[in-house]
Amino acid sequence: MIPIERVAIVGLGLIGGSLARALAERDVRVLGYDSAPDSLDAAEGEGIVHERLGAQLMGIEAADVVVFALPVDATLAVLPRVAPRLGKTRLVMDVASTKRSIVAAAEAVGLGARYVGAHPLTGSHRSGWRASRASLFDEARVFLCPSSTTDAATLHLAETFWRGLRAGVEVLDAATHDEQMAWRSHLPHVLSTALALTLRDAGIQRSALGPGGRDMTRLAGGPPTLWTSIVEDNEVALAGALDAIEQQIRVLRQSLQNHDSGTTHDFFADGRAWFDGAPI
Repeated sequence: MIPIERVAIVGLGLIGGSLARALAERDVRVLGYDSAPDSLDAAEGEGIVHERLGAQLMGIEAADVVVFALPVDATLAVLPRVAPRLGKTRLVMDVASTKRSIVAAAEAVGLGARYVGAHPLTGSHRSGWRASRASLFDEARVFLCPSSTTDAATLHLAETFWRGLRAGVEVLDAATHDEQMAWRSHLPHVLSTALALTLRDAGIQRSALGPGGRDMTRLAGGPPTLWTSIVEDNEVALAGALDAIEQQIRVLRQSLQNHDSGTTHDFFADGRAWFDGAPI
């Protein structure tokens, strides 16, 4: 059971829509808003959203919990506008893929004690309401990033909230989260997109790839606006990850130019060892 009666979800895309579905299945009353009227109409028509929030998010103050399921830049823009109306809200969260700037913004507008940044490490290359599903968070890992002033009771409520959706919870500070995600999430997405663009320029369509190539380029199907905001917000941490992958490519190029079969073999052997979980 989730000890919450009313949850407001701002943004009904893949994550927000899946959250709305999962909560509705657990008899939580969902207040919803999406800038795309078709998505909001569909969510209400399916009985998932029980109350629509107004264009200025009127009615959001009635929620026990508020979740912003928006890109990073949109979350940063909306927090100052709605913060004065959330005086009775027990818990405020976002589900963006970076945390440091958003948690800092929440503190700046006076929400720090009731704010917990959340990042469900799950999803799909598909986006929008139609891609959402109630089971998205089953066995998923959710990172929780409290502010420096988050109340212990608020953090406990956030943990209970996500565990009630069958997700595992890991608490860490926002700066550490962003540094880790640069390597664990953002770098793979950037590489998938870079590979897709390289193949495009070579005149190769995705339909011509084998299973491995299709797997490697799947992430390139993610929403461009969302990923632009993610990589721009995490620029510093991602820069280090990009430097590291460029170095690996240089090692392979140099070994091939030098006809250095030993180094080339080590390149693939070390990758295989990482894949198998063996120490390198």
